[in-house]
Amino acid sequence: MIDYDVINLENTVNSGQIFLWTKQKDLWYGVNGQDVLKINTLGKIMSYSNREYDFFRDTDNMEEIIKSISKDKTTKIAVQKYLGLRLVRQDPFQCFISFIVSSNSNIQKIKSSLEKISIKFGKKIRFDDKKFHMFPEPKKIANATIQEIQNCGVGYRAKFIIDAAKMVESKQIDFDHLKKSNYQDAKETILTVPGIGNKVADCILLFSLDKLEAFPLDRWMIRILEKYYFEKFGLETKSITEKQYNKLHEKIVKHFGPYAGYAQQFLFKMERENYQKKWL
Repeated sequence: MIDYDVINLENTVNSGQIFLWTKQKDLWYGVNGQDVLKINTLGKIMSYSNREYDFFRDTDNMEEIIKSISKDKTTKIAVQKYLGLRLVRQDPFQCFISFIVSSNSNIQKIKSSLEKISIKFGKKIRFDDKKFHMFPEPKKIANATIQEIQNCGVGYRAKFIIDAAKMVESKQIDFDHLKKSNYQDAKETILTVPGIGNKVADCILLFSLDKLEAFPLDRWMIRILEKYYFEKFGLETKSITEKQYNKLHEKIVKHFGPYAGYAQQFLFKMERENYQKKWL
């Protein structure tokens, strides 16, 4: 009998959704906004603030989701191989900044830049007899200079990061409102932020704002779709325009259904592992 509720912590943390995490013996420690989480191998969460989190989306009906996305041989193999992989519900502001930093970068570089931002602007705490820096509040980043942010190794993205923080601080971007909005409206709002395109918007929507039909399309996902779904989705090019992105997304949701974002995560994990790419 398949246990759909099992959480594979290793596969979930190492799947490109989150970056400020480290493993120490059998425990994972991660910064989640204004908090630090400690998670054991069973997925039990303890937090610095003693708050409770549905970080692994325990309320998602995984049996229904897995059956819904298992539409073809490729997805069935990915799900079988990485059963226990979960989408996370992370702090929206941290996710927002993380994926602006992620543009044209790799996981190690993203992690390094976010660590520098946290050390420079985040509150320092001790938890479980270890030192951590929480992720900065929007105001801290909004009031930073471009040079200060550039010193964190983010290059040309520095201005985008500051502008994004200002938009959150001024409530132009309101995460609570976006969680309640539908996918299309929420995405249109996120796309008003300088430096955010379709892929980054979809990552933010999927990993922190409960939009499970979001399907981030980066070069990895385009490569996967070309390799396994060339005829199904009629891909014509290795890079896609905004119009093509939206059209392709429609076809993807039509194929995988309302939980397409889960399909994306399983396929992304499988292909990165096939290429033995580094994670955290």
